[in-house]
Amino acid sequence: MSTQDRLIARAKELGLKQVDIVKATKASKGTVSNWFSGRDTPSSKYIFLLSEILKTTPNWILHGEQQVLFDTSKYKIDAKGKKYIEDFVPNERLDFELNEPSPISRIDAWDSDTPLDEDEVEVPFFMEVELAAGIGGEFVNETKGPKLRFAKSTLRRCGVEPEAAACVKVSGNSMEPRLFDGDVVGVNTLDKKIVDGKTYAINHDGLLRVKRLYRLPGGGIRINSMNTAEYPDEHYDADESRSITVIGRVFWHSSIW
Repeated sequence: MSTQDRLIARAKELGLKQVDIVKATKASKGTVSNWFSGRDTPSSKYIFLLSEILKTTPNWILHGEQQVLFDTSKYKIDAKGKKYIEDFVPNERLDFELNEPSPISRIDAWDSDTPLDEDEVEVPFFMEVELAAGIGGEFVNETKGPKLRFAKSTLRRCGVEPEAAACVKVSGNSMEPRLFDGDVVGVNTLDKKIVDGKTYAINHDGLLRVKRLYRLPGGGIRINSMNTAEYPDEHYDADESRSITVIGRVFWHSSIW
């Protein structure tokens, strides 16, 4: 069942029409029509609100993961206009903005011995390889560490073949505020074609780095760091660019605070 099918089926169950979705989400008629026709999927701007309207979860709408239904009558509005669920956590009130994820879905604990679900794959996490998000780090032999689990649907949505996915750790501060020291990024090793402004893992003459890349006339490459105050752009002509090998395009990242 596709996202389109789930939207149609759930709206029918609740007796909702597209016009009701338009009024509730404040999205345009064309946008909602695209969701229900399968021409587009709800963006992060709308997905959490849409899940509330359909009394389900974003993951079920987008990926068909376990459906969790909830009663929106439990919602309360505080003096600041924030929505919260009263008594959701004992002795606490858990606040969340309207456009933030609802803290309702169950979290399952798992370890390396837990069998994979049908929609899961394991992606290698190279613990010894740090993609330098600063000046760069010396090349370190790639040693496989633990594996990270990804939903097949997530990889499909990102256009990544499971066997082409790899995860590595970022070091340095040159990509702040997007990527921080210690973050983990997922790399699509089959996607090496440079698209201006996208982020890639590269091997730069023995240094492993994660940067935004831009093509220059004549076959050159511009390497961009988001933290331009400390790391100005680097320009390489066609000859110099031969020392730069694109490992793959970054399609995912995770931060732990």
